[in-house]
Amino acid sequence: MNFNKIASSSLKVGVSLSLGLFFIWIVWRTLTPSDVDSILNSFSTANYWWIALSVVFGISSHMSRAHRWKYTLEPLGYKPSFWNSLFAVMIGYLLNLAFPRLGEVTRCGVMSRYENIPINKLFGTVIAERVADLIIMIVMTSAIIFLQLDVLNDMLSDMIGPTWDSISFATMALYCIALFAIGGISIYFLFKFAEKSAFMAKIKDFIVGVFDGAKSILTMKQKWGFLFHTAFIWVMYVLMFYVSMKSLPETSNVPFLGMLAAFVMGGLSIVFVQGGLGVYPAAIMAVLMLYGVERADGLALGWIMWTGQTILLIFVGFLCMAILPLYNKKRRHESPEPNS
Repeated sequence: MNFNKIASSSLKVGVSLSLGLFFIWIVWRTLTPSDVDSILNSFSTANYWWIALSVVFGISSHMSRAHRWKYTLEPLGYKPSFWNSLFAVMIGYLLNLAFPRLGEVTRCGVMSRYENIPINKLFGTVIAERVADLIIMIVMTSAIIFLQLDVLNDMLSDMIGPTWDSISFATMALYCIALFAIGGISIYFLFKFAEKSAFMAKIKDFIVGVFDGAKSILTMKQKWGFLFHTAFIWVMYVLMFYVSMKSLPETSNVPFLGMLAAFVMGGLSIVFVQGGLGVYPAAIMAVLMLYGVERADGLALGWIMWTGQTILLIFVGFLCMAILPLYNKKRRHESPEPNS
């Protein structure tokens, strides 16, 4: 890795970390001494058996993700070990906590090294997975906005003011049509002029990769197994979030759709700040306040969830990192063929 790449990675990590700390400071400065006492009390009185159950659901989702990866590799002629797939996934999660996108690179690198699979083919399968997860996230987000529009409308009115109230359905429809038209025209010119710009070519390759990844889901022989594991992963994510909310009496009675709204907002927050530091608890707090949860209780729950998930990824990630070479040493001793 040359100096420019090191500097670029360090800058991304620094910006993400700074943004997370900024969110922590923004929220913390608005808390009263009573809020702080309430948060500390929530941490001491929370029922951590619910958090332990959420960890079980979390591990189940990671194991399912490791198994799902095998479905995308088998059409390419590779049958990797489930354990190597799991180790690679968890080590990737560990690296992703600190370094943006390094997790996917590391995940593919681990599988390539121990299963002798070309790394470019591994990247293609990861794109297929990301496309499937992106579709699920878009569907869930759209459904929540539609089903909880009355609640979210109040929040948008407070944030945007009279401008939002004056927007009619017809106006919204015209905005959506205009956005699709602009997007279509942009993609047309992108493909037309991609050969003249290295940057435009990279964007084109990314878009093509996404479409190829989506197409591979439909053409794989065991697509139903892949789709089952995709659904199972997201059900585990939701259950993981749901049982965590039971850990505090103040959040245990939030309606199911309110829980889903907080789940979606928490997931989106991780996209904007690496690892969700600071912004994940704030996002959970902001949504739960719409459903009558006190600010301090919502923030406490967000930090309990974030801490539990982060500890899980760190502990299991380092454990997999330690077991990985030992497992493969034993495996090579038992069978000289890595993909047999």
